[in-house]
Amino acid sequence: MAKKIKEMIVVEGKNDTNTLKNWFDCDTIETNGSAISLETIEKIRLALQKRGVIIMTDPDYPGEKIRKTIDQQVPGCKHAFLAKEVARDLRRQKIGIEHASKENLWSALEASKPSFSEEHDEAQTNDVTQASLQRAGLIAGGSAKRRRELLGKELGIGYTNGKQLYKRLKQFRVTQEDFERALANVEKELYRHG
Repeated sequence: MAKKIKEMIVVEGKNDTNTLKNWFDCDTIETNGSAISLETIEKIRLALQKRGVIIMTDPDYPGEKIRKTIDQQVPGCKHAFLAKEVARDLRRQKIGIEHASKENLWSALEASKPSFSEEHDEAQTNDVTQASLQRAGLIAGGSAKRRRELLGKELGIGYTNGKQLYKRLKQFRVTQEDFERALANVEKELYRHG
């Protein structure tokens, strides 16, 4: 029996919907590209009020653009992130959630978490600082990109560039304690693989 997902899942297209419906008992809203119509935004807004929403877009630039647009216009949605390496079709050199395994999709959906913005939530409690990111080698340096990839995976917040990392940590209310725990795991992973 397929696992039931209560929330509506926002995806980019038909292939994503077909893949998710193949593995799970779920409903989707398709954006059909990065130019999201007002009608689609309204569907997402209604879905958020009635059942909740999980945004699950491809781990690439257009997918991030869609995610940001929805997050700005419909705050309070949950976000599910897949790493590029688990969403890649090696034969055709394409990236998309339709290429991910059932296990990876389920892990991402299960780990989904809401995003918060300062405008919509005054009780911001993030205590990770820009200086902490600098000290951890996440902003600059030869291994900064790899460190951010591993940290995003560890925290379930997806990959970001150096400029976006601080904002993403605030959005998902990552505490200093959670940050340090994830960073310790990143260090172990880097040490293991030299």
